[in-house]
Amino acid sequence: MARSGDGQETLGDLLGGRRGAVDATVPPVAFGVGWLATGPSVWGGVIAAVAAGAAVAGWRLRRGDRPRSVLIGLFAVCVAALLALRTGRASDFFLLQLVSNAASALAWVTSIVIRWPLLGVVVGAVLGQRGRWRRDPALLRAYQRGSWVWVAQYVLRLAVFLPLYQADLVLALVTARAALTWPLVAACLAVSWWVVRRSLPAGHPGLRHPLAAERPAADPGAGMSPGPEVHHGPT
Repeated sequence: MARSGDGQETLGDLLGGRRGAVDATVPPVAFGVGWLATGPSVWGGVIAAVAAGAAVAGWRLRRGDRPRSVLIGLFAVCVAALLALRTGRASDFFLLQLVSNAASALAWVTSIVIRWPLLGVVVGAVLGQRGRWRRDPALLRAYQRGSWVWVAQYVLRLAVFLPLYQADLVLALVTARAALTWPLVAACLAVSWWVVRRSLPAGHPGLRHPLAAERPAADPGAGMSPGPEVHHGPT
């Protein structure tokens, strides 16, 4: 994602979410191709998906990505494969995705309600701000509004995936997974960035420079007892 017109980094610059989303699309597509090419066979889909997941993990490690995030991605592919093998139902390969999106939607809504919006938590961690961004009322409000865009992303996926899963439409699930992964993440990054920027007041220094809430100036006379009343009698 390009930088904004004022030269500040966008959420895409900071989070780099689209690249990981592209990588996450490969194993489900491989599952669909392997499933269709071998019968259809759940075993064929699982072998193709795990092989693709391992190839993506190896490529990401050579690229210098964090080993923990790479292993988590590969672990998710293996769990999805085991679910499909356990039930013998190819569409169960996508069950983990359904559960993950439902849990994510709930977590993002909860974070907004308790005033720890996850968009601020993630960006703040990337920028090394810890919780300083929460002391900026304008930035906190902007992150809350931007986080609703991410809630909408997960709800949209659930609305599409759930009927396809219930109908056992494997190829439709593969197509939906590809269409609603990296393109949706890219759109979500762009829209949430627009919402955050529109929510900040004019002159705000941006995400990297949270402002502390201003305290009202103390009244010099506050807390002081009034002096004795002076009566000016006639001269």
